[in-house]
Amino acid sequence: MGASSGPRLSGMQRQVLSLYRGFLRAARLKSAEDRPKIESLVSNEFRHNAKNVDRKNFLYIEYLVRRGRKQLDQLKSPDTVGLSALNVSFSERLK
Repeated sequence: MGASSGPRLSGMQRQVLSLYRGFLRAARLKSAEDRPKIESLVSNEFRHNAKNVDRKNFLYIEYLVRRGRKQLDQLKSPDTVGLSALNVSFSERLK
């Protein structure tokens, strides 16, 4: 591929990006009817958090990454057909 011309990413940013890509890859393994729902839910969740979570709130971001990894592990299971949204509003308390 070669070197990218974009900005250098922090370790946390790379983790989040890797998690996002992992979800999209896992969605490809699901049925054609479930795939768009999963992709939409994942995209909406990541966009929501990108807009609403303070970038300096590392504790909360680390929590979201851990939670995301657990959800990704569940999604990779052949028995799992989709995801559901889980709204957690700790951001105000963890600031």
